[in-house]
Amino acid sequence: MRTSILMASLLFALSPLCLANPIYKWVDAQGVTHFDATPPPGQSATEVKPAISSPPSPSKATLPASAPVGDQNAVDAKVKKQVAEQEASRKVFCEKARTNLAQLLNDPRVREEVNGELHRLTDEERQTRLVETRKAIEDHCS
Repeated sequence: MRTSILMASLLFALSPLCLANPIYKWVDAQGVTHFDATPPPGQSATEVKPAISSPPSPSKATLPASAPVGDQNAVDAKVKKQVAEQEASRKVFCEKARTNLAQLLNDPRVREEVNGELHRLTDEERQTRLVETRKAIEDHCS
């Protein structure tokens, strides 16, 4: 059933091409090109056959250029600079985090400065800092 419907639809779609009258092309005395269904009396005309094919694919010459122009170059440079700055600050952060992790792992008596006074971390605080530092390294450093 589907096949017969498909074939009928295809024949119906192509039928105007089979039933179309020929089209004639000729050039008059003034040099103007004409197209018509009937050839002119007393002049030679050529029959034009319609080309049934897929439309031509656009060539690379007709496609718009993808190269950035004008302000786009400035925007690209600004974005590249921001990305470079973010990458540099990320590297500094990761270096400090790895140094802190090494100190927390190797020294059980870690001290930190709070309000100008040195405070020794308890074992629980040290373990919490270890977890936090490992998580930060895992999230931000590759």
